[in-house]
Amino acid sequence: MKRLINLNSDTISTEHICCAISDKKCIDSYQAKKDWLTKEFNNGYVFRRIDERAKVFIEYGPAENAWIPIKAENYININCFWVSGKYKRNGYGKALLGTAIEDAKNQHKDGLVTVVGTKKFHFMSDTKWFLNQGFEEVERISSGFSLLVKKITKNATSPVFNESVKSGECSEKNGVVVYYSNRCPFAEFHSKNSLVETAKNRNLPLKIIKLESMEQAQNAPSPATIFSLFYNGKFITTDISVCMDSRYDKVMEKALKLN
Repeated sequence: MKRLINLNSDTISTEHICCAISDKKCIDSYQAKKDWLTKEFNNGYVFRRIDERAKVFIEYGPAENAWIPIKAENYININCFWVSGKYKRNGYGKALLGTAIEDAKNQHKDGLVTVVGTKKFHFMSDTKWFLNQGFEEVERISSGFSLLVKKITKNATSPVFNESVKSGECSEKNGVVVYYSNRCPFAEFHSKNSLVETAKNRNLPLKIIKLESMEQAQNAPSPATIFSLFYNGKFITTDISVCMDSRYDKVMEKALKLN
C-alpha cells in the first residue's frame, strides 16, 4: 500500500489536490480550492491523500467549523472522501477512514459525522459503504440527504441538520438557482461559465450564489455546499455536469423524475 501524506500550508503550493489535476480550463477554480484549504488548515482541517498522482483522499475537520448546515458539537465532520480507479478494493478507504477515527479519538471527540444521499448523489460519498463501516443514520430530509454518525462516546448527543435545509427548498423561486463554494475545484468554473451559457441557450432565469464564508455555508438551503442546483425553488441535483449544455437536459429530466 502506498503511503498517505497530509497537505498543509507549507506544502500545498507544490502538491496536487487530487481533483482537476490536469483540467486546464479549471485552473483558476483549482487555485481557489487550494486557497480555501490553506485558510481552513487554520481551523483544524485535514487533507490527507495517497502519495501518488491519483484521486485517493479524505478531507475532514471539526464539525463546528464545517462548511455544512449541521449542528454537531464535538464531532469531526468528513467532507470529500474518494478512492478511485485501480486503488478501489485495496484497503485505501478503510485506511483513510481509520486515520480520521484515530484523530477523533486523540482529540477526545464524541464521534464522526458525514452527509450523504439516501440515493446516490454525485460528488458525495457512498452511503452503503459508510453504513458497512459502522456508521448509522440519525436524520434524513425530504430533499434526499442523510446524516450518518459513527459515535465514539455512545451516549453523546446526535448531530442534526440545521433548519435551513429542512424544507428542501431555497428562497429564490424563479428558474435555476445554484449555490456553490470553493470546496471543489470544478464548481466555480462550471457555475460561472458552463451554466451561464447553458441557461442562456434555453432562456432560463439563472441566479448563482457563491457561499463565501463558513456562516453562509452553515445557513445554506442544501447540505451539498460544494454545488446544489434548485429549479423553481426546489432542490434538484448535486451533479455539476448539469451545468454543461450537452448534459443539462438529460440530468434535469432524470432528476425531476426522481423528485
